[in-house]
Amino acid sequence: MKIWMHGVVTDPQDAMVSVLDHGFTVGDGVFETCKVVDGVPFALTRHLQRLDRSAAGLGLAPPDHDVIRQAIHQTIGAEPSAGRLRITYTGGAGPLGSDRGDAVPTLVVAVAPEGTWEVATAVTTAPWAKNERSPIVGLKTTSYAENVVALAYAHERGSSEAIFGNLQGNLCEGTGSNVFLVLDGTLITPPKSSGCLAGVTRDLICEWCDVEEVDVPLGALRDASEAFLTSSTRDAQAVRAVDGNALPSAPGPVTQEVAAVFARRSKETPDP
Repeated sequence: MKIWMHGVVTDPQDAMVSVLDHGFTVGDGVFETCKVVDGVPFALTRHLQRLDRSAAGLGLAPPDHDVIRQAIHQTIGAEPSAGRLRITYTGGAGPLGSDRGDAVPTLVVAVAPEGTWEVATAVTTAPWAKNERSPIVGLKTTSYAENVVALAYAHERGSSEAIFGNLQGNLCEGTGSNVFLVLDGTLITPPKSSGCLAGVTRDLICEWCDVEEVDVPLGALRDASEAFLTSSTRDAQAVRAVDGNALPSAPGPVTQEVAAVFARRSKETPDP
């Protein structure tokens, strides 16, 4: 793993952020994660655009894309086995409370090797709901405590991901993924109005494949003929079981077709 901070690439043990950084004390920060393929971050422009939207949603100054791109170039150059890239951008050092100080934002770029995902996985529905009316809905912030708790809940039940419904009882998203399912032969994913994050992989699949964005009850996931998760590092990962109940096929024919289309199109265009 290599870390870029303040114009310097270093090892993790030498990278330091103030203990008063607002990203540390109150989660006042945003981030992006993308996969790196042959030294090239996939869909980087889309990730930087979402970083801008998240920063604006928190009222942070716009991040400098030129600085970020140069930091990425330097960091990947220092870590030949890079498979995962993370950009973190916070409010900088501030008071011990929610008010911000006048410090400049903190920017950290990190790269590390990436492991492999299982072809199919089990998921657990979370007993807590995502608030689709939250002021930070749709923003990729560093305030991930509810995701940490829900993911631990899923792990305790033998699953690799927890799936949230929203306050209306509709399917929303995973702790680090978007969700697709096949109902009556139709490929469906929750609309952004459900409170889910506008995942880069999610949006590309919606553009490249025949997908309907429809609100469905959380319980519809257990009734699906197929389901899969998407994220920037897993691409499309089949769901084999929901709450201990096996789905009919994993990966099923629709999931396999989507995965093939995504693999082909992403290889053709590294920055779609």
